[in-house]
Amino acid sequence: MNLHYTAISKCAGFILATTILVACQTEVKPDVPKTAALPVTGTWKLLSGTLIEKGDTTVTDYTRGQEFIKILNGSHFAFLHHDLSKGKDSAAIYSSGGGSYTLTDSLYTEHLQYCTARQWEGNDFHFVLTLQGDTLTQQGVEKIENLGVNRINIEKYVRVK
Repeated sequence: MNLHYTAISKCAGFILATTILVACQTEVKPDVPKTAALPVTGTWKLLSGTLIEKGDTTVTDYTRGQEFIKILNGSHFAFLHHDLSKGKDSAAIYSSGGGSYTLTDSLYTEHLQYCTARQWEGNDFHFVLTLQGDTLTQQGVEKIENLGVNRINIEKYVRVK
């Protein structure tokens, strides 16, 4: 009788342990294909930039004497800007930066983590993006209170192929 009771006890223990394991198992989901990359991922060349600050408007043509690109992947951005005279005249310029970004519908927010202008680091900049074919327009307010920066920035890019 003891042998029969021990066998039933072991069987009941096994069934109980199996039931607990099955109940605790997370739901198995079928493989879901990854979503397509955001339509803004890639490399973009800045064509023109418009800054509006305190009623003054400054338009810069980034196709003459200088070059500026922005690179976007699924979560981060980087930009590189330099003169085309290799720094050998009064128009010498170099700047770069990058960080993370979010994009929800057309609302694009950059979190600038790295920048040659170090005082700009750690700030968030909010823009609205429009994409028409291979042209990306970014428009928003750049505001850094402790630097006195408060301006509208409108940038027009073309996709680099």
